Amino acid sequence: MTISKLWKYKGLRIKPRHKNNVVKTGALISVPVFLLLMTLFWKDHLWIIYDKGLEDTFQNFTFHKPLIIKSLLVSVIVPTALIFVWYFIFHHNYKKIYHRQKIARMIFSNKFYETKNVKSKVTDRMVQKISYFPRFYYRVKDNHYIIIKIAMDMSRFQQRFMELHKEFENGLFCDLVSTDMEEGYYTYKLLYDAGRNRISIDEAVVEKGSMTLMKHIKWDFDSLPHMLISGGTGGGKTYFILTLVRSFVAFGADVRILDPKNADLADLEGIFERKVFSRKGGIMMTLKNSVQDMMQRMEDMKSHPNYRTGENYAYYGFKPVFIIFDEYVAFMDMLNFKERETAIQDIKQIVMLGRQAGFFLVAGAQRPDAKYFADGIRDQFNFRVSLGKMFDTGYAMLFGDTDKAFVTKDIKGRGYAYAGSDNIMEFYSPFIPKGYDFIEEIRLAKEGAQGAQAATAASDSESAQVTTEEE
Repeated sequence: MTISKLWKYKGLRIKPRHKNNVVKTGALISVPVFLLLMTLFWKDHLWIIYDKGLEDTFQNFTFHKPLIIKSLLVSVIVPTALIFVWYFIFHHNYKKIYHRQKIARMIFSNKFYETKNVKSKVTDRMVQKISYFPRFYYRVKDNHYIIIKIAMDMSRFQQRFMELHKEFENGLFCDLVSTDMEEGYYTYKLLYDAGRNRISIDEAVVEKGSMTLMKHIKWDFDSLPHMLISGGTGGGKTYFILTLVRSFVAFGADVRILDPKNADLADLEGIFERKVFSRKGGIMMTLKNSVQDMMQRMEDMKSHPNYRTGENYAYYGFKPVFIIFDEYVAFMDMLNFKERETAIQDIKQIVMLGRQAGFFLVAGAQRPDAKYFADGIRDQFNFRVSLGKMFDTGYAMLFGDTDKAFVTKDIKGRGYAYAGSDNIMEFYSPFIPKGYDFIEEIRLAKEGAQGAQAATAASDSESAQVTTEEE
């Protein structure tokens, strides 16, 4: 057994003294500088005291008001400036100190400790002394993940220690990534400063059934099919959908676009021939045809000579089909009862059966009204995104019941994401540079994908021809 297995670094242990971490650190930086400066200003007087003694010096002491004012000003301003310089240059270290202080104060405020009465050696009175303080360990991993380990020591607080995710998220302004029980410790993994993980649109690529959306967030559509996007005007919803379209097209996927408001997505009609629809008839037809195409593909997969139970569309060489349905709720409101039932039934089949066949629905709505996501439809959207400002009812419709504290920031493309787990994380859509021409970039992406597919087909044809000649 190696040393690494016997001992594993858990982080810095939180102790009672950490409840005043920030003040102590400030004093540690400023007090020595203050004393040094005061010594330099008053060195002549200090030498006189040393030479003549304290009593004789004060009997002949001359009050130098300018020197006192100057020495105090300099000795206060310089350490204060030094603290500010340290704060900005070593802000990352300051955050660690501040986080440890917050955790220590949380332990005290929740009374996660025990005390006993002991007799003071100084005053000869009974005083309270901490007899038990929980073992909390704090460390930062990869510059943006906070790891908090709590020892499961069979204390009366143990169950409560496993329910602190809300305190950590709200108090440290982090997002819970995961929890784990290992080696007698309950571990919280949290992400802070999620904006640092934002990527550019060129980095939002699709490969092997997954699309990168942030450095730490991917939409694994093969395992977590269908995406629901919600957000008000100006939140960045349209740009995010266009980003998805560009990435899907660059991958060579079959993209079908439904834009009942005949807005930005409808401008792609010149690129996707007979794949962009804004009128009710075309949208209803696309939904119906997509269901038929999905059923046909499932039959083709079953009859494939290399058929294997459990394999999905990619195993048989099929490309994914993405149905981009913007303003989903607004469209449903335009339909009569019979038309709405027909559309919902088609959508229900796609979200229920589409994963294996590679048919994925991306629905956008300003407000995900529950009545149009009934019968378990909402739960089939395994990746959900909110962008921009939303009311509490909107978050509840999108994410369901949750104790997550949602915070609004005036940043376009910023919101929250649910990626199929129990955790809702702060989300930033891929960054779009100023002046970015989506129409032209999507056109180029499509031409590039078609060229790559043609080259692959030609290569396969040549390989087959060589094999035939050899035979």
